[in-house]
Order: sequence, then structure tokens, then C-alpha cells
Amino acid sequence: MAELFDHLDHLKQSPGKVAVATLVNTRGTTPRKEGAKMVVGEHGDILGSVTIGGCVDAQVLEESAAVLATMRPRLLELNLGDEEAWEIGLTCGGTIEVFVEPLAVGTADAGGADAAGNTTLYERVRAHAARGGRGAVVTRLEGAPAKLVVLDDGETVGTFGDRFLDDRFVAEARTALADGVSKTLFLENVRAFVEIFAPPALLLVVGGSHVAMPLTALAKVLGYRSVVLDGRPRFATPERFPDADDVRVGIPSEMVREYPLIPSAALVLVAHDYKYDLPVLRHALATDVGYIGMLGSRRRGEAILKLLSEDGVDDTALKRVRVPIGLDLGAKSAPEIALAVLAEIQAVRGGGTGVPMSAKGRA
Repeated sequence: MAELFDHLDHLKQSPGKVAVATLVNTRGTTPRKEGAKMVVGEHGDILGSVTIGGCVDAQVLEESAAVLATMRPRLLELNLGDEEAWEIGLTCGGTIEVFVEPLAVGTADAGGADAAGNTTLYERVRAHAARGGRGAVVTRLEGAPAKLVVLDDGETVGTFGDRFLDDRFVAEARTALADGVSKTLFLENVRAFVEIFAPPALLLVVGGSHVAMPLTALAKVLGYRSVVLDGRPRFATPERFPDADDVRVGIPSEMVREYPLIPSAALVLVAHDYKYDLPVLRHALATDVGYIGMLGSRRRGEAILKLLSEDGVDDTALKRVRVPIGLDLGAKSAPEIALAVLAEIQAVRGGGTGVPMSAKGRA
């Protein structure tokens, strides 16, 4: 979601029409999943990609120009030869489908009523997600253009023009919301793409250290909402953390309780101060936070965990704390350590192993 709206915000500097191309169906394994987007502005801007570039994106770019000329959406079925398939990660020739639709950027009349209406629906989901909610945009892929918006608070907006059809797709959209997976559906002889929009993942950083600075910068690139907490006013400043969404001064063990430590969130302790680490860890280990990492040596980590154990925290909970923090990248500098930390967070969130891709599958 963040990528799409970042692109649209960028294009608002030169308002007009844009075509948004969305990868809605693939056969085989590709490096981009359903929901990957390319945004093409009428003034020549190209942002994002539905695959990894090359011939496929070039074809989508050509079709996007036609969509902007007619202001009518198109569903593209791209049949790939073996060479084209290898280029985007398929093991053999196959088919991918890309839906290209017009949107209006900046002014409501830039692309007509449909384009402006679609933009309004996307912005509605964006606002809902910014408040911590989740939503789905259901786009009809064939026939008359239509969209449904389904929010996790029970609200629905839009219609496919038929009450029974709306009810069927709303029900399936709610299932997709629960699963958190975008997908193409075929119901009652109608195909539609259900795209899931969720709040940006929270990265909660305790300690405004030299490692925290590049950590929040990298987190911004990856679409995280990053928050820095520290008790030292000289360390926790907006000037030191221009890429953080929030920088707060106070008692970290109290401030951390104000944030939802849920499975999608990550907590990183880089203050290297046991007065911060111990009370924050006691709280975090009683939550479902998806990642807990602490800067420091193995020896320091064992000492902190021993203190927590003596305080009654059980061994199963203590095993959740990753110390030393990050993947082994041979990191030495602060930016390198930050990269190693975010690489580990991404691996945990995505169910990855951290093993080099070139080594996977070898005997």
C-alpha cells in the first residue's frame, strides 16, 4: 500500500491522469506477488514495476498509454515465451495478467468521473489504514468498471450493480482480509481482484543511538512506521531522525505501552542500557510482538536474560529475544548493523531463513 500512495503523492506535483497497472494473476513463481504495481503518469513519469523490468514492463507501459488515451481500464493477458519467462523468474513459458486502470491525481476532473471516483475510494482505504484499520479494494476485472471497498469495521462502499453479487464478493473480501492475502476471485461468472490494504508495520526503536539513525532511514524505504523512544533529549531529536514518523522523549518503559505490540510489529532495543532494556523487555515479552531484538554481545545478552529469568520470566519467552541482533552480514559500521537488523526483521516477518538464495535447494 505504501508504495502505491508514495507514487501517487509524487505525481501530485504535476497533477493529471495516471494509469495504475496491477499484477492480478500469475502462473508459476515470480519475484513480484499479486498486487505489485506500476504507476504511469501522462507526463511521462514511470514509478514501480509489475515484474522486474524488461519486456513485460515495456508491454504494460505501452498499454498504459492506450488506457490514458481512452480512459477505459484494460485487463492484459501476457503470454510469455521461455526466454521472457526466465527473465521474470518463471521456470518455463506461462501467462500473467495485469489490470490497468486510470486514476486522477491532484484534480478531480483530471481523468473524468470514473478516474476521480476510483482515486477517492483508494484514498478512503488509505485514511482507514492510517488510523490502524485494514481494508480491501475489490476491482471488477471484466465487463463494466466497478469497485467495492470493504473495511474491517464493517463498512462497505461501492457496488458491482447487483446486490447479490455485492454480498458474495464482500463475504469473500472479508475472508481475504482475515488471511491478509490479495487474490483474484471468480464468483457467479464474474472475475475480480481483491487487494488487501493494511497499516504500515510498526518499528519501535528504544534508544536514539547512532545505529537507530540509519535504522529508521532504511525502515522508511521499506514502508515501516518507525518510532524512536529515548529518555535523553539530546539524542531523541527530529534533526537526528528526519525519517522517523515519531520521536519521543520520556521513560521508554512507560511510552512503549502506548503502542500495539502485535505480531506485525518489531521492537528493537539499541540504547545499550540495562535501565531501559530490562523494563521494556518485561513488558514486550508479555505481548504478541513479532520481533524482539537487542543490541549487544552474546555475553551481555545472557546477563540481561539471566536477570529476567530471576525475575520470573520463563525460558520460552526469553528465547524470543534475539541477541546479538541481526543477520550475520559481517557488519561493522552503524549503517551495516542497521541493514543486518532490518534483514532479520524482514526474514522473520516473511518466514524466510536468511540462507542465501543461491544456496537454497542445493544438496
